[in-house]
Amino acid sequence: MALRAAYLALHRRSDAAFAARGVTADQFVLLATLARGHALTQRELARRMSSDPSTVRAMLVLMERQGLVERDVHPTDARARTVALTPKGKRAFRQLWAAGEPIRQQMIAVLDPDEADTLARLLTRVTAGLSPESVPADSLDLSHPPEDNQ
Repeated sequence: MALRAAYLALHRRSDAAFAARGVTADQFVLLATLARGHALTQRELARRMSSDPSTVRAMLVLMERQGLVERDVHPTDARARTVALTPKGKRAFRQLWAAGEPIRQQMIAVLDPDEADTLARLLTRVTAGLSPESVPADSLDLSHPPEDNQ
């Protein structure tokens, strides 16, 4: 119950911070996941986000209309689609990252310096232990911005 309460508090604060920019907390996670690498298939994106593929697809349709992401046919699998951030999406992500910084700082401020790393490691282990497919640890780490790929 404590984990759910912490998640909901973070989610609500993030939604409020991102609302002025027309993005939800879940859409921020999608942008952050894409910002961590090259184009991903929609299936891989959903897996890395630990989200339902149909929910991710609905977000992608909306975000594609906003010009934040682009979807293309996969180069070797005609049934799959790849997803990548557009230049507008990269700019939006950087702005959202900055907007979320006060929330991350407030969250970390209640922990001792080594507790934040310990908490992140423990949550990653819990996720891996409960997930049918392993989720890459770097896709769960939002403690620092991903490397800028361009």
